[in-house]
Amino acid sequence: MEGTASEGELLRGLVAGDSAAFEQLVRTHGPRMLAVARRMLRSEEDARDCLQEAFMRAHSAIEQFEGRASLGTWLHRIVVNAALMKLRSRRSKPEQSIEDLMPNFDADGCRIEPMWQIDESVETMIGRREVRDLVLASIGKLPDSYRTVLLLRDIEEHTTEDVASELGISAGAVKIRLHRARAALKKLLEPVFEKMEKP
Repeated sequence: MEGTASEGELLRGLVAGDSAAFEQLVRTHGPRMLAVARRMLRSEEDARDCLQEAFMRAHSAIEQFEGRASLGTWLHRIVVNAALMKLRSRRSKPEQSIEDLMPNFDADGCRIEPMWQIDESVETMIGRREVRDLVLASIGKLPDSYRTVLLLRDIEEHTTEDVASELGISAGAVKIRLHRARAALKKLLEPVFEKMEKP
């Protein structure tokens, strides 16, 4: 394939088994898909394995691609599913408790620590370049079951119902985990934002 093919040409090449088309798919979408895998998985090695697995799945399933979404969107879904499979394989390992990351309250229900106000959503903070790495690093400190829900809902923008289906849990459980994950993330970010606000 000469130069950069349109998505239609690329798809025809992929269905025909053209290796140049597959190379173009990897070059075009690989960096963004690797970023998705890195967000979902804590290990660089796991993220790269996940990406390789996702491209292999895409290669073998390309004839099933129905064109309802773009190739990038279809591939994104495959990468997320591959990452979720990797996370499921870890379930036998004990997970860190989120309790240490939750705000503390006294007997009257008042928060013990001073509360630093963060008015931005996770998506907005991720969009600000100067805080992006800090926010992602803080998300990475959350236990997998909470981090995954937060990433799928707030970063990947899946619906509550989709997340419930992908994780094999109820929509109610998704909402509870998301609420707790956001609260824990806010607590992790409060000292960071406080330092940034000081002159």
